Amino acid sequence: MTVDVEDYFQVEAFSSVIDRREWDRLPRRVEGNTVRLLEIFAEAGIRATFFTLGWVAQRHAALMQRIIAAGHELASHGLEHRRVDRQSPAAFRRDVSVSKRILEDAGGMSVCGYRAPTFSIGRQTPWAHAILAEEGYRYSSSVYPGRGDRRGRPPLPRRAFAPVPGMLEIPLSSLRIMGMDVPASGGGYFRLFPLGLSRRLVAGASRANDTPGVFYLHPWEIDATQPRQHQAPSVSRFRHYVNLGRTETRLHHLLRSYTWTRMDRLFLTEAPQALLSIPETQDPLPPSP
Repeated sequence: MTVDVEDYFQVEAFSSVIDRREWDRLPRRVEGNTVRLLEIFAEAGIRATFFTLGWVAQRHAALMQRIIAAGHELASHGLEHRRVDRQSPAAFRRDVSVSKRILEDAGGMSVCGYRAPTFSIGRQTPWAHAILAEEGYRYSSSVYPGRGDRRGRPPLPRRAFAPVPGMLEIPLSSLRIMGMDVPASGGGYFRLFPLGLSRRLVAGASRANDTPGVFYLHPWEIDATQPRQHQAPSVSRFRHYVNLGRTETRLHHLLRSYTWTRMDRLFLTEAPQALLSIPETQDPLPPSP
């Protein structure tokens, strides 16, 4: 179970209409929504990984401490929600280094996990995993293996794999159905799909891929009364606002349906080697020509 800790105005869907220079002038709701998720997880008796923006940690250090005190993992979501594939290697290094330091200072403990904003690590960023390893991260959960590749390359592994020594990449869950890759890891699809379908996808992906499923959501997804961005494109508004009022109820059902835990404990501490996908031929994230 994972949470991408960012506020409603920091999402990629609104990046064309909300200038990041305005972020500090907008009403923040991330703390209250994250606290509510902590309460929901406590009621269900589960532990999760919170991939948190350094921007949020700078302004809500007490929230970082509360996440850790509740037994959850604090991990990095970058500094200011900048896509990896739109950064240079040097800019990316600064981003993950600074965000890691901010989170560790706020939480008072080491941070070893990273998730790229918008899952933007892929074959177009062959340098990203090496930089993460050099900056002290031990794993990333930043790729969606079902996304197409216009150059016809084979799909990325659906199980955790080691793109460089000392670094794991733990993909988001997806399920191959009738030749199509169907997302099975939450996010907007959890709000769009009927609850029964989401539950079947979570279980089906775990069985088909022979690996634990990875689920994610955002604090703003349980906040049906958040400020509306009427100037955003209609498709972006639909993707962001669809079924916000149903997320919390659906989440309660999902938490009761399966066993959930933190990423670091499952993949770094408790996971047998059988959970890992070992590529037999080439680097699963080769450089683009």
